[in-house]
Amino acid sequence: MSSTTLTLKDIEAARERLKGVVLRTPLIYSDTLSRLGGREVYLKLENLQTTGSFKLRGALNRLTLLKERGEGDKVVAASAGNHGQGVAYAAAHLGLPATIVMPEGASISKQMATQGYGAEVILYGQDVSQAVDKARALEAAGYVFIHPYDDPEVIAGQGTLGLEILEDLPEVNTVVVPVGGGGLAAGVILALKANQPEVLVVGVQTRQAPSLVEAFMKGTPTPVPAAPTLADGIRVPLTGRLPFMILKEYLRDLALVEEHEIAQALLLLLEDKKILAEGAGAVAAAALLGPLADRHLGRQVVVLVSGGNIDMPLLERVVPRVLLEQGRLLSLRVALQDIPGSLGRLTALLGQAGANILHLFHDRLARELPLDYTRVELNLEVRGLEHGAAVLQALREAGYEVEEKV
Repeated sequence: MSSTTLTLKDIEAARERLKGVVLRTPLIYSDTLSRLGGREVYLKLENLQTTGSFKLRGALNRLTLLKERGEGDKVVAASAGNHGQGVAYAAAHLGLPATIVMPEGASISKQMATQGYGAEVILYGQDVSQAVDKARALEAAGYVFIHPYDDPEVIAGQGTLGLEILEDLPEVNTVVVPVGGGGLAAGVILALKANQPEVLVVGVQTRQAPSLVEAFMKGTPTPVPAAPTLADGIRVPLTGRLPFMILKEYLRDLALVEEHEIAQALLLLLEDKKILAEGAGAVAAAALLGPLADRHLGRQVVVLVSGGNIDMPLLERVVPRVLLEQGRLLSLRVALQDIPGSLGRLTALLGQAGANILHLFHDRLARELPLDYTRVELNLEVRGLEHGAAVLQALREAGYEVEEKV
């Protein structure tokens, strides 16, 4: 299969190869996103895919063809997460030895998951580009390098997603897709446009790594600085050459999302539908909350939740940040007289005001306070900004010296 002849038939053939291994993930209605935008919004849940992301589709199609053609008996890939897990799982399924080169700072949970699928993990370099250099060096030892997105057979595998969307929602008007290197968007847009040319596909990138935006501006894939982002799965500084050829022809709309929009979308998905998404998996939903909120997208919109492999320590940091931003978490310092009953009176007042105490720290060693005073630091759950303001007012009217932590 050459890059210039990738067609709907290639995607349909890929679907046959993936049967029995790759899950047909559900397409579900989101009442919350629908009400917010005044349209029908559906979520394509690739976070429920085997290995936790869409990457298995492309990896399995590529490796199946590689084995059928007898082009190699061991494979290597470079990845900080999802691509490595997809290649590892596909290789194990096909009985091929796999080596995955991961940056030294790759999360421990992703290292363990990749090893758990049977691959050898090599830690090398400070970022994925250095890991790629190491993986490419292993080609000389007989390994076949599996590219995460700049490969027509990988793109064809990802395109099977588009076929499923059309079968489940034939009258879909718009599909919103995350874009990193471009392989997912290219495959999905080929599948959609070949069957239903009027469907609008919107690509979404984080403003921290706008590689496709730059490619469109320059007319060719061009490297951009890639800053740290919650959506690390699409932190790709250079759009793939093959995906760009496809996207240049078919993609007409591209949105950029901010970090706080990604975090808000992640929490919305978790609370609304109990969907655990990683940052890159939440960017399409983030676009509906931000740059696409007032855009005319038609009656039926599909949002692709591309993956769910978020590290739990990261999730523990993201959720409180969003709750603080939404005014649902109130963090305070209160100075109290250090006498019996003072803490009890404070907590009783908070209970009467309807605030729920999540954490409380009693600090008697604050040097700036008089010796007969102590400081209490509290994290409170409240119903929103208005309720939080009422709690603060109640404390101050009761004579407490309160400092709100920002």
